Amino acid sequence: MSVEGATRTGDAEAAGVVLTWREAPLPVKAVIAGIMVNRLGGFLQVFLVLYMVGGGYPEVQAGFALAAHGAGAVAGILLGGWLVGRIGVRASIITSMTANAALTAAFLYAASYPVMLLLAAGTGAASQVYRPASAELVSRLTSEERRVMVFAMYRLATNIGTTAAPLIGAALVAQSYTLLFWAEAAAALGVAVLGSRLLPRDRPSSAAAGPAGAKAAPEADAQAQAGRGGYRAVLADRSFVLFLLAILGFSAVYTQYLSTLPLAVRERGLDIFVYGVLVAVNGLIVILCELVVTRKVQRWPARIATIAGILAVGGGLAAYALPWGVAGLVAATVVWSVGEIIGSPTMTAYPALAAAPENRSRYLGASQAMFGVGSAIGPAAGVAAWALMGDTVWLACGAVAALAATAAFIGMPGPRDPAACPRGDGS
Repeated sequence: MSVEGATRTGDAEAAGVVLTWREAPLPVKAVIAGIMVNRLGGFLQVFLVLYMVGGGYPEVQAGFALAAHGAGAVAGILLGGWLVGRIGVRASIITSMTANAALTAAFLYAASYPVMLLLAAGTGAASQVYRPASAELVSRLTSEERRVMVFAMYRLATNIGTTAAPLIGAALVAQSYTLLFWAEAAAALGVAVLGSRLLPRDRPSSAAAGPAGAKAAPEADAQAQAGRGGYRAVLADRSFVLFLLAILGFSAVYTQYLSTLPLAVRERGLDIFVYGVLVAVNGLIVILCELVVTRKVQRWPARIATIAGILAVGGGLAAYALPWGVAGLVAATVVWSVGEIIGSPTMTAYPALAAAPENRSRYLGASQAMFGVGSAIGPAAGVAAWALMGDTVWLACGAVAALAATAAFIGMPGPRDPAACPRGDGS
């Protein structure tokens, strides 16, 4: 290891949560704060079906509207990755949040079902365009040895907002849906204002610039010629495509706690309160423990952290197949929740390491979109499999996780490759 590498290793080992936050540039802090504000106001996806059914629409039509919102979200992520290369990070975030505010408020004045569908897809897209842009800015302004920890903070902001939003939304709905929609529009507009005040003005070409002293991954050199090809270059990177397949399998399995787990709890004759406890256990572990665990995991090679996280999630879900009671279900939930906090920050940060700097936003957008695709097809596939297989579906989840871990093992660099360590020293 070089002297420079040794120095950076020492810095990485010394860097905890407080030091990393203290060192983070103001725009990075603004992005993380903006994400929390945006998710705290993210009521639409949670209450859309109830709003439409209460307004006289059939449940099937309301379900299609929610599906349109999800499809728009995936499209918005891909659009965001492209838009960063055209108008820059700051403009992408401001445009995304301003459009989201306008479209959310427009829901209150939609006069027909087709308009509802268009607005659902539009808000889904507008609400997600900012994600590749914000991830690009965090990656660009954060040195490699701090990146995994900063992305853990990024996830923490998202999780806190997502956890609190339904509670805040329920309080607003108790007053009126009008207040709910205007509150979400105001939150999105607030993020746009925050971005306009605190984010640096940038040009699309500046996406190629990395943080001072940071080094691109060796595979980025091989991609440099193709890096300007946008998503075509992403698909041409076979190793990264395998990583995307790992993300797809991981997200499809991970989301089973939202769809198949409540069915399994009910089938065992347990009260639905037990399901609420399991979800709460996951939320508490992620919120309270992720930054602490990441302080250790950030020093692991990216491939090791990713594989360990995926396998732990698959193992925890597979354990639901065992015929045990509430304590066993809680223990299985703890296992896959720990897997989530081990692997997710590294999986979130890795695309920025794998990409050529000028194509970083597309790599980030592709990985986020693939997670969205897995989150969309996973619940439907899981419920269908549950209807056919019963508890055996949990063993199938373990098998899919094993395949995803295999894809990560093949597609990601090994421990001796300098690209393997997100902190950049390769040890």
